[in-house]
Amino acid sequence: MAMVCKDRAMGAFTESGRHRVAVLVRHGMLPMELGIVHRVFGQAKSAAGEPLYEVVTCAVEPGVVRTEADFTINVAHGPEALAEAQTVVVPAAHEDYTPEGRLDAPLAAALGRIRPGTRVASICTGAFVLAAAGLLDGRRATTHWRSTDDFRRLFPAVCLDPEVLYTEDGHVLTSAGVASGVDLCLHMVRSDFGSAVANEVARSTVVPPHREGGQAQYIQRPVPSRQFATTGAARAWALENLHRPLTLRELAARESMSVRTFTRRFREESGLSPLQWLTQQRVERARQLLEDTDLSVDRVAADAGFGTAASLRQHLQAALGVSPSQYRSTFRGPAAAPERAEPVPAVV
Repeated sequence: MAMVCKDRAMGAFTESGRHRVAVLVRHGMLPMELGIVHRVFGQAKSAAGEPLYEVVTCAVEPGVVRTEADFTINVAHGPEALAEAQTVVVPAAHEDYTPEGRLDAPLAAALGRIRPGTRVASICTGAFVLAAAGLLDGRRATTHWRSTDDFRRLFPAVCLDPEVLYTEDGHVLTSAGVASGVDLCLHMVRSDFGSAVANEVARSTVVPPHREGGQAQYIQRPVPSRQFATTGAARAWALENLHRPLTLRELAARESMSVRTFTRRFREESGLSPLQWLTQQRVERARQLLEDTDLSVDRVAADAGFGTAASLRQHLQAALGVSPSQYRSTFRGPAAAPERAEPVPAVV
């Protein structure tokens, strides 16, 4: 039985029946991201072993394109390839955006060649290009977590979701960091030709077909050491006693304040309520213990102040989208301690 592509892009396939993907590269490009697109789509085969995609690399002007590494690539195709594609992928580059959030004229003209309805995707900060072209206005999108503040400032009309690995809003898709490009490309293969093809690509590339959680688990939020004007002493004491049950009254007493005054000043100085801040710090303590120790999940829960493994799972899932065992497996490897070991007293 012939395999039918379920893509939503307009236009014809190549003469061989393959789905045509155009990768638009720019000066300062990240070579790994270009490799991701060619590797994932290039590995997609029919049951008969025939390639399902044709991937073409193009640039605003054909010729030598600089990379962020110590080599260049020679691109044979110009922007005309964009008009012939069913999927266009824009990887990241160091020249993704200007301080004004506008495209230069040649890049804008190149993107203007993309036919209406063509599926368009970005990897990492390639989302800045799509946003500057107006393709993300009113749509849900993501980009690398380190670039979210700049992105929000430049493109307030975009519904930015910094927590996820990738987004899909209609025919426009975006991914977070570099490796999220793998997740995104596998998702597109899965949408086009089904899970069996995508899973086989994942196996041959030695990557998981689907990663749990979002990019929140990759964002390092160090425990702050800065002393705040009026609640710093309470904050420092709390960090030394996260394993204990802490009350607002105890924290306020550290600053010789009423609970009401302490809560108000704490929020003014940190942007969070004391309870929200404590939960955030306990999550960070749990992350550190899961990454750096072999403590059981029960012990991690107790030492971080969550009391029970169930409570830790609930809070880690809410904050990062993964369970403690999934987080530890990602950042410490498969040789992790079991989820349950010796019983520990609950902390509430």
